[in-house]
Amino acid sequence: MKPYYFDHSASAPMYPKVIDTVSDIMRLHYANPAALHRSGAEAAKLVERARAGVAERFGAAPGEVIFTSGGTESNNLAIRGAIAGVSRAMKHVITTATEHASVFECVKQLQLQGIDVTILPVDAEGRVSPDDIAKAIRKDTVLVSVMHVNNETGVIQPIKEIGAIVSRHSQVRFHVDGVQAIGKVPFDWRDAKVDLYSGSAHKIGGPKGVGLLLVKEGMRLSPLFSGGGQEDGLRSGTLNVPGIVGTAQALRLTMEGMPLRREKMYAFRLRLLDAIADIPELVVNGIGERQREADIGESYRTAPHIVNLSYPGMRPEVLVHMLEKHGILISTQSACSSKSLKPSRVLLAMGYEEARASGSIRISFGDEHEQQHIDILAAALRQAVAELKPLERS
Repeated sequence: MKPYYFDHSASAPMYPKVIDTVSDIMRLHYANPAALHRSGAEAAKLVERARAGVAERFGAAPGEVIFTSGGTESNNLAIRGAIAGVSRAMKHVITTATEHASVFECVKQLQLQGIDVTILPVDAEGRVSPDDIAKAIRKDTVLVSVMHVNNETGVIQPIKEIGAIVSRHSQVRFHVDGVQAIGKVPFDWRDAKVDLYSGSAHKIGGPKGVGLLLVKEGMRLSPLFSGGGQEDGLRSGTLNVPGIVGTAQALRLTMEGMPLRREKMYAFRLRLLDAIADIPELVVNGIGERQREADIGESYRTAPHIVNLSYPGMRPEVLVHMLEKHGILISTQSACSSKSLKPSRVLLAMGYEEARASGSIRISFGDEHEQQHIDILAAALRQAVAELKPLERS
């Protein structure tokens, strides 16, 4: 039986068209795009065509698109590159307590190296206050890094408001981790006043091992790697031609399908919340039951594709394996942290008690889902909780 896959935030299945494209490129265009011969030139043209396609989807210029190995590298290049590219007097970075590990651990390492870091709190929904950002900016602040959509709870940060605040300080750059937002949440590169925006191909139906970083024209970044100077000197290493072309195609398909996807997934989210509303053991983290109606409208506060639930007092992996017996695949926390036995750092930062933060699961929808799949998921959750309740009392 084919499983019901509700772990798209960890990795989405590749579009069949992208699989075919990547396969064709690997078979026909294997030359190094830096080579001077005709085959190399053909490979280089494919890369530049893909770059132009990615830029068009974001409203960016082709020269503002840098290809990397994934979201983690894009985030690290944005943060470390921005800091290394300015005066030593600029030693202050601002971020939030709920960032993905590739941002949070990066700034913690920089802190050990002498960079002053301000980690701002979030409210019970997981949102940072733009006013707190404004108050935290100092004369020596070089970077503000705030994710667009939280990878565990799906909450949308007020990126546009933060961008307006940061843009009033000429020395400060604004980085946004957009890995979970692309194809789910509208984003205007120019309007949001963002200087650096990270993305990952395998979250949007593209191949693993490819990421992108939008870098505002004229911004100075220092590279992470030394080498041949590819990607305008910012990312040395032989370009992954099949992966880059596949990324551009996946981005096009994702962006074209976004209006319908958002409508369907918001409906899925509400359908699931309604179906489990009478199960007291399951509590919604982030945008909860009482805020559901606010999810639909002009001011979305949560992305459509992520639902985070807790069964306080129950190990989340137990629930994961119970659902897997029914052919349903979900995750705990983020994929990068799912094997950790520690409580969710994100949920703790939102003010939840340890039992709730230790018992969270993440459900994330994909394009293949229909309403009947949500009903099957809800029924499996109900049955799993019923079977686990006696264990809770033992």
